Amino acid sequence: MSPNWEILMQFKVHGSGRTLYGDGFALWYTADTQLKSGPVFGAKNGFNGLGIFFDTYSNHNGEHSHGHPYISAVVHNGSQVYDHDTDGTHNEMAGCQSSFRGQKHETFISIKYINNILSVHTDVRGKNKWTKCFEEKNVVLPIGYHLGLSSSTGQLADNHDVVMLKTYEVDLVEGQVFNQEEALKLIPSAEGEPDRPHVEDVQPLFSRRVYTIFYICFGLVFILTIGGFGYTYYQKYTIGRNKKRFY
Repeated sequence: MSPNWEILMQFKVHGSGRTLYGDGFALWYTADTQLKSGPVFGAKNGFNGLGIFFDTYSNHNGEHSHGHPYISAVVHNGSQVYDHDTDGTHNEMAGCQSSFRGQKHETFISIKYINNILSVHTDVRGKNKWTKCFEEKNVVLPIGYHLGLSSSTGQLADNHDVVMLKTYEVDLVEGQVFNQEEALKLIPSAEGEPDRPHVEDVQPLFSRRVYTIFYICFGLVFILTIGGFGYTYYQKYTIGRNKKRFY
């Protein structure tokens, strides 16, 4: 048994929605032998292991440092809670934007865990070429965990198809030390910024709907004003021409 592995997955996320769709799906490597339903892309919170999240909908009311669709990785040890309301931005180890939704060509992802380095590459542009999403060192994952898949749509709708999923055991790299008994007892962990507490978004003074109505009214007033000036000018011009005809 080797602690190094690779997962290759072909998937397709699609639906009829052009502006509203979601929420996404997740690939799991956790201690659970069977996933239980919950709020984290269809699976329970407080998981123990690794979650790779394919997020297609922004639940966060505030500003993101990224857009959607978005792929992220979270490593938890069972004591942390994934913050769904902020799309996991307080929990993620790493991530990247990825236009994997709605593609007509095949889309793939490669997830490698070799010598405590977790790397994710995608092929979503139909060019048969891997694009690096992220690479994180000092990621600790035990051996003997279980793979799983889950998805959720909430009040929206979408299709999350897993066309193919293959796993590979990768040989030890030069200089890598492996003890099977110790590897079974490892506690999942990753370096980086620790989980931050949930902070409620600051609600704007006016809702987006109010702003939209305001801009529509402002636009109408502007058009009517310009139209009024134009009509006045046209009347003066017409009267001036009519007067000239009598001289």
